[in-house]
Amino acid sequence: SGSGPFPGIIDLYGTGGGLPEYRACLLANHGFAVLALAFYDYEDLPKGMKEFHLEYFEEAVNYMLQHTQVKGPGIGLLGHSKGGDLCVSMASFLKGITATALINGSVANVGAVLRYKDITIPPLGINPKRIKVGKSGIADIIDALNNPLEGPDQQSFIPLEKAECCFLFIVGQDDHNWKSEFFAVEGSKRLQAHGKEKPEIICYPGAGHYIEPPFFPMCAASKHLLFGKPVMWGGEPKAHSEAQIDAWQQIQAFFRKHLTGKPSGTSSKL
Repeated sequence: SGSGPFPGIIDLYGTGGGLPEYRACLLANHGFAVLALAFYDYEDLPKGMKEFHLEYFEEAVNYMLQHTQVKGPGIGLLGHSKGGDLCVSMASFLKGITATALINGSVANVGAVLRYKDITIPPLGINPKRIKVGKSGIADIIDALNNPLEGPDQQSFIPLEKAECCFLFIVGQDDHNWKSEFFAVEGSKRLQAHGKEKPEIICYPGAGHYIEPPFFPMCAASKHLLFGKPVMWGGEPKAHSEAQIDAWQQIQAFFRKHLTGKPSGTSSKL
């Protein structure tokens, strides 16, 4: 409540498209000014994930930086899955980003071409032959993506060493969408190799891909829009649910620390 100003965050989801607002609403209850940002398959935005132009996301960043209710001088980014690598790209190329939190995100560009001015980052290659399908008909795509450290796929690695912000990686160690822990570790290595601050990496054994706010039911499998078939997301119900509770506190504490300069007292409220 009140006119603020409040620490500002842009919130991005993944390949599901549309405009999920529930996480932004919940964060707003904890004193943040949050922009839930759609980037495809919503109103006049493109219907498919073919290519993204970072200028669109830059417009959102500038909107937040100029908003009278947003406390500067910088803002935070929160991204899950595909939204995570878009946040890494935003932090790497755009000004005004102070803190970036990724929930099972990638440090390579995935699923669509990314363009910004005269820069083009191709998507990480996919080998469909590495997809396994069990008796249930649900696919396991954990090994489908190529390694962004090898061959031409190195062009997909986002130059996060250009970022001028702090990073938090939330990692589900039973993520079956992609190798989130590998991405976090390689992102950390890249940052430190360029003299940047070591990012915070929090790993949750038994947690799957869809680490949502607390008490959301675990999504074990659903249709993947890029693959066009049901895939497993991973996660053991008890461990995953406990991870959601802890990660929610960790994310808020991270943003309070870096956007307000004050340490956060943890709260058990949703």
